Amino acid sequence: MSALILVVFLSAAVAAVPIAHALLMAAMAAAASSDRVPLDLLVQQMVAQVQSFPLIAIPFFMLTGTLMMGGRLGEALVSVLSTLIGRFHGGPGQVGVLSSTLFGGVSGSAVADASAIGSLLIPWQKKLGYPPAFSAATLAAAATIDIMIPPSIPMILFALTANASIAALFVAGILPGLLMCAGFMAVCWWVGKRRNFPRETAPIDYAVFRKHLVYASPAVLLPVLIVIFLRFGIATPTEVAVLSTLYAGLCSALVYRDLGLKRLNAAVVEAGLATGVVLLVIMASAAIGWLLTYDQMPQGITQWVQSNVHAASLVILLMNLLMLFVGMFIDLPAAILLLTPVFLPLAQSIGMDPTQLGIMMVVNLAIGLYTPPVGTTLFITSAVAKVKVGQTVRELGPFYLVAFGVLALVSYVPLSILR
Repeated sequence: MSALILVVFLSAAVAAVPIAHALLMAAMAAAASSDRVPLDLLVQQMVAQVQSFPLIAIPFFMLTGTLMMGGRLGEALVSVLSTLIGRFHGGPGQVGVLSSTLFGGVSGSAVADASAIGSLLIPWQKKLGYPPAFSAATLAAAATIDIMIPPSIPMILFALTANASIAALFVAGILPGLLMCAGFMAVCWWVGKRRNFPRETAPIDYAVFRKHLVYASPAVLLPVLIVIFLRFGIATPTEVAVLSTLYAGLCSALVYRDLGLKRLNAAVVEAGLATGVVLLVIMASAAIGWLLTYDQMPQGITQWVQSNVHAASLVILLMNLLMLFVGMFIDLPAAILLLTPVFLPLAQSIGMDPTQLGIMMVVNLAIGLYTPPVGTTLFITSAVAKVKVGQTVRELGPFYLVAFGVLALVSYVPLSILR
């Protein structure tokens, strides 16, 4: 059964069938080929997976990001950062990295980050004379910081599948996200200095800077409030998601005064469509995961690894290599939902905490978002910058080095230190 699932899924994916539909085709084909799996039971498993209270957090976090970054706030945030660091070597690139990091505390979606921040910054960087391919590479990589800084939709999906703590994952993701941010900013500085990239030359107008800083402070405050509420148990992740949406709505309506009925309707529709896509992937992945578990594939992989690989460091290396490979071809939500049931028993067999496995998986699959052939943020930023994907990939080398360094720390440094 497992082999049939793999063949049907890969065939559909190669034929450019959407991932969720390819997963459903593979699940139905496997169930139809076996007289041991009733189709109605498979449908029950699919529906049961989305009947989960923590999933309510996903549409609310998406709506929060849409409300906060769809109006004047994004421009104010970019103005503050460009004034602050735009005159350093590689400063415009560093603005993009910091913007993505701060946006990560609002949205939780790398794709939303790449689209929103890219449309704001890439035209500005091109106007300064920045190489468009490097701008696209910087933002393609930096957008993935969004899913490490809480809130993070992929972490919610992992917690749902692994029965792990969402709050623990959110807190554990802060340090890797900040390390990635610092590393990417260092890359921008080094490349900007070595290649003499243009920088902002206008003198700082401190009155304007203070005005923009105050104006953008609600966006900077939101991720801090999210971490405080979760870390000290003031509210559950789902309650935090609802409160963050209320906060974003009040800020947009009362502080920025750019929330009309038309924009509210567009934000709700956008968040609803994005949530629908995620839920379809969850249902399809749940069907595949249940069939693979029924076929005892995760147990078989665990037994094989335990019999042939005895060093925990090698087991971690094998998991990383497979995650990196899968992340190059499968969308991040689907990859998390498919790989978690396979790797969770394997991680537990070597004494790895599920929270550390979740962070390791998110970092791995985040790298896949800007790695060809199916790098989502890679294609988005390349399209915004109007450059070929190959040109963007050639600029990504130093960013990959930083990402692999952070991945090594997340994989091999004990979780107690990461916390």
